Amino acid sequence: MTPIRLGIALTATLALAACSTGGLGAQRGPYAPGAKPGAEAVDGLIVGHRLMQAGEYELALEAYSRAALDRGTRDVDVLSGMGTANLGLGRLGQAETLLRRAIATDEAIPETWNNLGVVLMEQGKTAEAEQVLRRAYALDNGESDSIRDNLRLAIAKNEKQDYGDEKEQDYKLVRRGSSDYVIRSVP
Repeated sequence: MTPIRLGIALTATLALAACSTGGLGAQRGPYAPGAKPGAEAVDGLIVGHRLMQAGEYELALEAYSRAALDRGTRDVDVLSGMGTANLGLGRLGQAETLLRRAIATDEAIPETWNNLGVVLMEQGKTAEAEQVLRRAYALDNGESDSIRDNLRLAIAKNEKQDYGDEKEQDYKLVRRGSSDYVIRSVP
């Protein structure tokens, strides 16, 4: 076959493919397809976890809420997921509440303890964060690098409590009467 015939055959094939009404590029309108009738829904926890990995925390929170409705309860997985999504959204108070409820159960995994430790560190509660992260590290048998790194950070922050520059105080404790003390400035 000569190059001219090959070019004509290729052009004719592409032109006929563009006229096709079916195939991979077929669309029935400008909108995304709707729900497939009779199809089984994907578990909300799986959807929530995938959305968390994609950084879509608000959508993940909705998926975890749907999972709670499907399950009929907020179990440890749902509470942990919702708490972690709130952490991603910067809602530290809500995240702390949900993660504390999750670790109150016996089924809490080390990652839940880790996430609570991160929330506590973000809130400036470094002493409690250190204890929570120690628990996470112990439950994980020291296998997770992220838990170990968070524990190291909490320990470092806890040891480096900065109370500002030390100044010479010009105050004196003065006793008045038998058991009354007053702090006065030194003249």
